Amino acid sequence: MKYACPPARFRYSPNPNFFIEMDREQLAADIKRKILAALNLKGVSPEDIETDANLFGDDGLGLDSVDALELVVMTEREYGVSIDESTDTKKIFASVGALADYILADKK
Repeated sequence: MKYACPPARFRYSPNPNFFIEMDREQLAADIKRKILAALNLKGVSPEDIETDANLFGDDGLGLDSVDALELVVMTEREYGVSIDESTDTKKIFASVGALADYILADKK
C-alpha cells in the first residue's frame, strides 16, 4: 500500500499512518542522515556536518554539481517539496540549516 508523502516537518514513525512533527534541529539531523545516505559519503557522520556550514566548496563538505542534483531529488522525494528552475537553489542548498528552513517554510 502506498502512502502520501508527509509534510516536510514530519517524519515517518513505525506506524506509516502516523507522523511526528519535527522542529528545525530534528529536521536538520534528519537531513544530515539522508544526505550521507543519498550521496554515499564514507567516513563522515551526521555529527561531522555543522548545521550552518557550507555544503559546497572547499570550506564545507566539498559537494559538487552532481551532488547538487542528488540533493534536489532527495529533498523532493523525502520531504515533498518542489524545487523548480526559478528557485534560488544556491541559497536553499547553502547549508543543512538553510535547507531545513526552506522545507519548514514550504510546509507552513
